[in-house]
Amino acid sequence: MTEKLKIILADDHPLLIQGLAQVLSKRDNLQIVGQAVDGENALDLIRNLKPDIAILDVQMPKPDGFEIARIVTGEKLSTKIIFLTMFKEEAFIKKVIELGVKGYILKESAVTDIVKCIDAVAEDKFFLSPQVSDVLLNQSVKTKKQSESKLTPAETNILSLIGKGKSSKEIADELFISIKTVENHRTNICKKLGITGNSALLKYALKNIPS
Repeated sequence: MTEKLKIILADDHPLLIQGLAQVLSKRDNLQIVGQAVDGENALDLIRNLKPDIAILDVQMPKPDGFEIARIVTGEKLSTKIIFLTMFKEEAFIKKVIELGVKGYILKESAVTDIVKCIDAVAEDKFFLSPQVSDVLLNQSVKTKKQSESKLTPAETNILSLIGKGKSSKEIADELFISIKTVENHRTNICKKLGITGNSALLKYALKNIPS
């Protein structure tokens, strides 16, 4: 018989805990071993019960989810953490990822996402609610466009030619400029796009510039 994953739930909204508990109780491979309504009790449960996964509200009182994550990491506890939150701003999401938290689900879709999130985190994979993934994707596209908007027309033209697989010599011949000028443009493009490495510019151009 497969050993069940031990789960604790911690949120200062009892109705949310109740709803998640009902969903998780339907899974044979999961066992809820504790519930808490504040950070202090949640931390006690993590330390004493050593659950496989702790599902925590980010904004619980004393201490909050962020502080619990730092303590779990600092004490080298094996419990993996999933955050519950109402926030989907990019800065908030990045702060969570920097803490090494594997799961991040929005309360508005927690009942729908929780099982998939647990399955992913149990295998040491990341899981973000789809709405959160969309925020990061949209921000990535926005950042890319902002970076490309800094390029001069000449740099944009050279980046397009790089995307077509042309070497610096071929670009120089086509534009009637020196190879040194092409290399200077390549250096400036890399700085503006924030990329490094010999083949990084080619990879970027192939991925982002229409052929």
